[in-house]
Amino acid sequence: MEYDDLIHEMILEHLRKRLSREYKELGINKPGEKKVEYKGHYPDMILGNHNMTLAILEVETDKSISEKQAEKWKAVSGLGVKLILMIPKDMKVRVTELLWAKGLMDKVSLGTYEISVKMP
Repeated sequence: MEYDDLIHEMILEHLRKRLSREYKELGINKPGEKKVEYKGHYPDMILGNHNMTLAILEVETDKSISEKQAEKWKAVSGLGVKLILMIPKDMKVRVTELLWAKGLMDKVSLGTYEISVKMP
């Protein structure tokens, strides 16, 4: 497993545990899987309650953030539910620029993550 895939899975699992208190219906697609679908798309996570989809969540890594990925965000943001992007903290400026360029800044919620290792 590559480093970015490992980070992606760790963040996805952390979010699953954290969001399971707020959302009773969580659908997760790990990389390469197509288990849960929303209107023809297979996002990383689908968040819902009472048989209603409330949000779609995508976890991005340094390597996955690109113009091509921004086109995917644009398609997903037009599905009628909130799109949440979880991005590396140091990529916030780059992602914000992409969102403005694609006209998505008001349609996407951004969350950030960072991994910190502190040695004694």
